[in-house]
Amino acid sequence: MDCELNVTCVNIEGYVEVDKYRYVYFVIMFIIYLLIICFNSTIVCLIVIHKNLHEPMYVFIAALLLNSVLFSTNIYPKLLIDVLSEKQIISYSACLFQYFIFYFLGSAEFLLLTAMSYDRYVSICKPLQYPTIMTKNSVSVFLVLAWFLAACHSAVPTILSAETKLCNFFFKGMFCNNAIYGLLCVRTSALSVFGVVALFDLLILPFLFIIFTYTKILIITYRSGREVRRKAAETCLPHLMVLIGYSCLCIYDIAIVRVESNFPKTARLIMTLQIVLYHPLFNPLIYGLKMKEISKHLKRLFCPARII
Repeated sequence: MDCELNVTCVNIEGYVEVDKYRYVYFVIMFIIYLLIICFNSTIVCLIVIHKNLHEPMYVFIAALLLNSVLFSTNIYPKLLIDVLSEKQIISYSACLFQYFIFYFLGSAEFLLLTAMSYDRYVSICKPLQYPTIMTKNSVSVFLVLAWFLAACHSAVPTILSAETKLCNFFFKGMFCNNAIYGLLCVRTSALSVFGVVALFDLLILPFLFIIFTYTKILIITYRSGREVRRKAAETCLPHLMVLIGYSCLCIYDIAIVRVESNFPKTARLIMTLQIVLYHPLFNPLIYGLKMKEISKHLKRLFCPARII
């Protein structure tokens, strides 16, 4: 291995043979990474610049898209290096760091989606109380809690994995996620128990809360007029589209640990592409095209001559 002395290294078995077309893959992936940064950053900047977008809903969207930029930055630079390398090797400490950032930002994204569902619930079901409930301080607390809780939950399994002996130095995947559990000699009971706790805290409870909020929203909109239903659909549909897509990723990530190598290789590739390509690239498109105010500012930015 080409790592420094006394540093444990891990061989990464990717999904695609890149020897023949490595430079083509590199250019494609580099362009995709730039597009992810540009698309997400453009909408974040629009939200920061325009005061009429300084509302809780848009602040949560900006936080979500910023989270996607950081998430992609955790994955793409190493992928680009691997494409140009003869051997895909990473030190175990660097792999654990990538694992921590992956689950820290991934968990934070689901918690941010949960906060967005609460914002929509208050806006539609309690419109008169909305200004007093969703204050700037409340939004700040939600943002801090989302990232803080996610960081705490991700730090524990990272530390436990770092202290566990390795018996394998090869894992299948394009980056370090929970596939690193296959490197451990024994998966400790503490790691298994905390995995269940994290699953309950970061996925099951938030998901049940989201179901509750949208059930309430559906009941209220069903009883209301057409204008209320239109506005509810306009603000809730993009959130639901992103939420459903991300929920599929979470289910896949949990399932991959259970079925291990029995998971079909094609399905692994499709879901991995969704993680590194579709989700971070299409999220800003969904919000940019479906959210009326953001779409309006995008048109003014790119087609100023057409705006009267």
